[in-house]
Amino acid sequence: MIIGVPKEIMHGENRVAATPETVQKFVNDGHTVLVEKGAGVGSFFMDEAYAAAGATMVDNAQDLYDQAALVLKVKEPLFNEAYQKHEVDMMHAGQFLITFIHPASPVNHEMVKKMAANGIIGLTCDGVPRISRAQKMDALTSMSTCAGYRGIIMAAEKLAKFIPMTTCAVGTMKPANVLVIGVGVAGMQALATAKRLGARLYAADIRDMACENATSLGAKIVDLGIPDSVSVGEGGYALHLSDEWLAKEHEALKDVVKDMDIIFLSALVPGKLAPILITDEMVKSMAPGSVIVDIAIDQGGNCEITTPGIEDVKHGVVIEGIKNIPGFLPTSSTWMYAKNVYELATHLIKNDTVELDMNDPIDASILVCRDGKLVHKGALEAMGLL
Repeated sequence: MIIGVPKEIMHGENRVAATPETVQKFVNDGHTVLVEKGAGVGSFFMDEAYAAAGATMVDNAQDLYDQAALVLKVKEPLFNEAYQKHEVDMMHAGQFLITFIHPASPVNHEMVKKMAANGIIGLTCDGVPRISRAQKMDALTSMSTCAGYRGIIMAAEKLAKFIPMTTCAVGTMKPANVLVIGVGVAGMQALATAKRLGARLYAADIRDMACENATSLGAKIVDLGIPDSVSVGEGGYALHLSDEWLAKEHEALKDVVKDMDIIFLSALVPGKLAPILITDEMVKSMAPGSVIVDIAIDQGGNCEITTPGIEDVKHGVVIEGIKNIPGFLPTSSTWMYAKNVYELATHLIKNDTVELDMNDPIDASILVCRDGKLVHKGALEAMGLL
């Protein structure tokens, strides 16, 4: 099978979907791997290393898309300024794409419709289920680890005060208050990083088990008053709450939010839009100079006024809406992601092509579009088509 690895074009995105190590594995498996020149430079994987691993280096991204039967990317298809062409239009009917598509996110709706119309078979990494045999394929967990760590570092860089308690000749400054909402993989990593920096920790999650995990790091739990019967689904994932329960969650958070210096948002519902947990009014209540890091932005964001893709200041609060935070740790995140993608591709490739088994929960969960149709349930729900 011919596998293509293009250079990522999102501004500031330094990751790449394959390393020389995974390229060599694909080649040893009998596949041809095309790598766009310079694809790995941002993550410090050089062209010479790819070539030595057996990759065919390609100068032109369009040539790569033309030849590849399977394309491996990191981010969703975007408009390519260099070619004045959208990456979806650079692809062809029958081509398979493995990447983070985030099809339920409103900013991606037109793009995924276009993918379907163009006959592309989209396979999204954020759909990999958390079951034991899919652990090595779970890129979302890998990238969440990176985002939790780096997100708190970004917040520390923007916060206009010390994070740890600091004593000097004129007095003592209290430690910064850090609230993590959504204590999954990213949230736990964020708490651990904030703890190392000396912050006072607070955590909120609608799942009791997640809250218990947060207490192991010394976090004070914000009781949201949501019973597990409506909040916890299969595999321990959070469920989508009704408007009534969401209003209760807002009520529990609003008195806590105003005292926070840093809020880290990572509350997600698999395959669906992220719930709005921090409203415009809550942001207004925060002290000027506070920071919100909204890593749920790929799925719409947990803060009502996060601007997708950029850092913004609203009501005197710095709001990070950067969509590729793991890209700020390019070597580590690429190493992890490339291994996940190799395992997923190896699971899917049979008889020199990608074969999808809709009875397999992995295949069924990652499929976004095929046969000219958009089939991803979360995306269809978000578009009001279900």
